[in-house]
Amino acid sequence: MNIDINNFYKSKLKKIIELDQKRDMIDSFRSTESIIIRNKKKLVSFCCNDYLGLTQDNRVIKASINATKKYGTGAGASRLISGNHELFKKLEKKIAIFKGEESACIFGSGFLANIGIIPAISSKNDLILYDELSHASTNLGLKLSHARIYKFRHNNILHLKTILKKYRKNYKNCFLLTEGVFSMDGDRSKLKEISSLSKQYNFSIVLDDAHGFGILGNGRGSQYEIKPFPKTLIQMGTLSKAVGSYGGFIAGSKIITNLIYNKARSLIYTTGLPPSTIAASIKSIEIISKDAKLREKPLKKAILFCKLTNLPKPESCIVSIILKKEELAIKASNFLEKNGFYVGAIRPPTVPKNTSRLRFTFTAMQRDKDIIKLANLVNEIIQNNKIEKNK
Repeated sequence: MNIDINNFYKSKLKKIIELDQKRDMIDSFRSTESIIIRNKKKLVSFCCNDYLGLTQDNRVIKASINATKKYGTGAGASRLISGNHELFKKLEKKIAIFKGEESACIFGSGFLANIGIIPAISSKNDLILYDELSHASTNLGLKLSHARIYKFRHNNILHLKTILKKYRKNYKNCFLLTEGVFSMDGDRSKLKEISSLSKQYNFSIVLDDAHGFGILGNGRGSQYEIKPFPKTLIQMGTLSKAVGSYGGFIAGSKIITNLIYNKARSLIYTTGLPPSTIAASIKSIEIISKDAKLREKPLKKAILFCKLTNLPKPESCIVSIILKKEELAIKASNFLEKNGFYVGAIRPPTVPKNTSRLRFTFTAMQRDKDIIKLANLVNEIIQNNKIEKNK
């Protein structure tokens, strides 16, 4: 081993510490009613993506246990070898029907889906446009693609149109990547306007709806709140958030899924998900498709919080308060922890420089009395730091 290599890495870590960006793994025990135990402290969590509380639902747990007893603990191989147990087909059919698409394909995670589908559907003769606040997995997928890539300013339709006018005519195919709900700010994409542009400039939309699926559009996703529904080439979603299990998926035409089977390296070379995980997802989607009251709870709770803190009405169950500096975000998070709440401090490189923040996620399991108490504490933070409320 290079004698100086550890010193080199120590210097890298030192720089991270100096920027207040160092992270540590902390054991966490999640329970019902959004309770989490960290550092031996019992806290109410407002930073979990288990939006509907289905990770703790007895019906989902039972389905998972039964599948383990029947099929064993693992898939045993990649899906294209011998790991494609029969539950995959059942889940994919259920997702396709729920989404109103011809077909669906399950990946090991949403991250693996994004890094697999982007290079699989594009070539060096193609153009890809993407929102600057797209997820890290999208950015990695773009790096693996040989297409020509341009970034447009967040939700800026005028900037997008300028790029299309200048470059679209030079490329055979064009793809636009955006998100139904952006994970850090909680705002939605300008999907209606993008859909209109797609007809004018002949491009295909790839929609990452990880934070919309299960909540918006009667649980089907954010695009289903728009009428008529915007046409997409691919809808990407996750099974690890509102669905309360694990994995990712795409939904689209049979031609697309067949292409993915043969071109997406993150599917081809990854062991299939365990039967217990797939069975849990099947049961969760059955619950989501039928229980309107459960689907509506997270957004209602986010609206309550924003009303109590005089913040703008949220577009999703994600709410961020920008504190700019890393040290302020850490200080505010520690203050909330001392008062019984767990809210993560989100810092660069997860978010752009000078946009460190408190990021709150609201779930069906959180109690209104806890939201009221949290809102009072957040009002103290806003007042003491003279924070300009997000617009």
